[in-house]
Amino acid sequence: MRLKFALLSLLFSTAVFAQKPEAFDVGEWFKFRIHYGLVNAGYAELELKEANRSGKKVFYAVGHGYTVGMSRFFFKVDDYYQSQFDKETTKPYQYLRKIDEGGYTKDQEGFFNQEKNTVLVKDYKHKTEKTFNVTENVQDIVSSFYYLRNHPNIDKLKVGESIMIDMFFDDEIYKFKLKYVGKEKLRTKFGKVNTMIFKPIVQSGRVFKEEESLTVWVSDDENKVPLRIKADLAVGSLKADLEAFKGLKNPFMVISK
Repeated sequence: MRLKFALLSLLFSTAVFAQKPEAFDVGEWFKFRIHYGLVNAGYAELELKEANRSGKKVFYAVGHGYTVGMSRFFFKVDDYYQSQFDKETTKPYQYLRKIDEGGYTKDQEGFFNQEKNTVLVKDYKHKTEKTFNVTENVQDIVSSFYYLRNHPNIDKLKVGESIMIDMFFDDEIYKFKLKYVGKEKLRTKFGKVNTMIFKPIVQSGRVFKEEESLTVWVSDDENKVPLRIKADLAVGSLKADLEAFKGLKNPFMVISK
C-alpha cells in the first residue's frame, strides 16, 4: 500500500523550476489534493517562510503530506519536509525529513557545507551521523522545487529537451532529469490555465510503469505554479491537483472561467 502514496514524497521534488528568485517569495503557500481514482487519499501543503542564519535572512520552506478519511484508516501517512536555502542562489543550507508511511519511518536532518561541498546527515532514528561528499550545485528534495521554478532555461526549452540537476536524497546524489513535452490549456478549479507539461524521469519497476510515468502541469506564467501531477503506477494512477494557494509573487493568469 505504501507504493500507492509515493506521490506524497515525490510531490516536493517533481514540480517544476536558480539564480534570481523571480517566481516566488516569502508568504507563498500551496495546498494539493491527492486522489487515487475517485478516492480522496490526502493532502500536501507547502509554505515558504523566512529564517535567520547567523544574521542572514534565508528562505525557509515547510512541507507536510498526510492521508485523510478511510485512506488514513487503512494507511496512515504523515510526512514532514523542511529546507533552508539561500535567497540569491537557492543553494540549501539545511534540510529536515521526518516521515511516517504506514509504519515506515525516517527522521533525518542534513547540514550542507557549501565551501567544502559536503553534507552532514544526522539520523535521529538510528542515532548516527555521517558526512557525504556532494557536487557544487547540489539541491535537497525541497529546494529543488524552488530552484527548478526559476531555472534560467525553463522558458527556452524545445519539446523533447531536458533540464538535469543533482539532488541529494536518501544519502546519495540523484541525477534528477526533467523533460519538456509541450503546452496545454488545462481546466482547473480556478478556470482554464495555460500550462507547460514536463515529465520527470523516474525509475521504472515496482512503483512506476515506465521512466516517463510521471507528468507535471505547470502554469505558463512567471510563477510556474504546479497545477497537476499525475503518476501512472504499476496498479492504477495517482493525481495531485492544486486545491488552494495564496501569496504568489506574480499575477496568476487564468484565461477563462
